[in-house]
Amino acid sequence: MKRIIKEKMLGRYETFLKNEEKSKATINKYLCDLKKLIVYLDGREINKELVLSYKEKLMSEDGYKVSSINSFLVAANCFFEYMGWQDLKVKTYRVQQETFCPENKFLTKEEYVRLVKAAKKMGKIRLAMIIQTICATGIRVSELKAVTAAAVRDSLVVIHNKGKVRTVLLPDELKEELLCYMGKNGIRKGIVFRTASGKAVNRSNIWREMKALCKKADVDENKVFPHNLRHLFATVFYGVKKDMAKLADVLGHSSIETTRIYIKTTIREHKKQLNQMKLVPVI
Repeated sequence: MKRIIKEKMLGRYETFLKNEEKSKATINKYLCDLKKLIVYLDGREINKELVLSYKEKLMSEDGYKVSSINSFLVAANCFFEYMGWQDLKVKTYRVQQETFCPENKFLTKEEYVRLVKAAKKMGKIRLAMIIQTICATGIRVSELKAVTAAAVRDSLVVIHNKGKVRTVLLPDELKEELLCYMGKNGIRKGIVFRTASGKAVNRSNIWREMKALCKKADVDENKVFPHNLRHLFATVFYGVKKDMAKLADVLGHSSIETTRIYIKTTIREHKKQLNQMKLVPVI
């Protein structure tokens, strides 16, 4: 039997992924990445040599970052496993984690505060509360729907995500602000951050609203998106506790290796730490 991947096969694979309880975002990513492989194959029967040449093309010709290439390969490997084509699976690129990140990649605490102030000045109170809630708890933007009126009153948000359940505490200051917001908007039950029709606020709308704050807050728009708020939480939490295992639990990570990505310092901070070591003697 010839092993030819056709786009019509992806429907059955999508059903399989749903039954595996993969998130909607993960399913869409896998299917999108597989379509890239299908285009490359152009109707040819797939074999290990073609998969390896695809891997090489992504790096040398297409110029993708290693992280992107690895995500394409993971999608392909998962599909091969589903099809029983174990011999086609290829290794992803191993990457040494950098200990620092560019200055212009992540939000500072000062920039975060400016974003909140700008949102309030512009009358975007719901957005200001969303920004504060993500940054003060470290939850994902997709987990905002777990912030209900009852959860706020109890100071505990129970989150079901990726087959796991974790409980997130609300800081006292955040609870008070959320209770005030709920009172002013007549929210007594259900999801706190919702549209006029009562549905959870869409993540793409949150992203666009945050981008609209950049000029007013004088913050580089390349830094402004929900996930960077979660990163800022992780950085500040680790700075206080120096406990990576606990931070992994709070963020809902299965692996500490994932958590390591969140605690990189900036180049400036890393250089300051090196200078403080005084390991070059003045003779």
